[in-house]
Amino acid sequence: MNSHLPCQGCRGLCCGPVPVTEQELKKIRKKVKAMPAKIRVELKNQQRHFGTCMFYDMEKDKCGIHDARPSVCRAFGHYSNLVCFRKPKAAAAEPWRSLGSTVGILSVDFTWRDFK
Repeated sequence: MNSHLPCQGCRGLCCGPVPVTEQELKKIRKKVKAMPAKIRVELKNQQRHFGTCMFYDMEKDKCGIHDARPSVCRAFGHYSNLVCFRKPKAAAAEPWRSLGSTVGILSVDFTWRDFK
């Protein structure tokens, strides 16, 4: 997974749906709680494309919780079932599989009210 993906300019179209495990959810909660209130409110109030993750920062064109992002986000573009349309050759032949049981989907099962 050393290949750099061309993520700038996609405006979060590849960022969703985002399944999370309980452990990932804990990391995200900790990250969001540590965010300055102003940044949290700005991120929360952004308009996004339908299905785009609630933590995708449309204004900065990047993940708003990058260092706490779930494993599916870390794997995106590097597996046959998570191909980046702008750099499909970066994907390996094997499919990505979650190592844990998911507890829900960000923006669907977990919304901003779950991260107060």
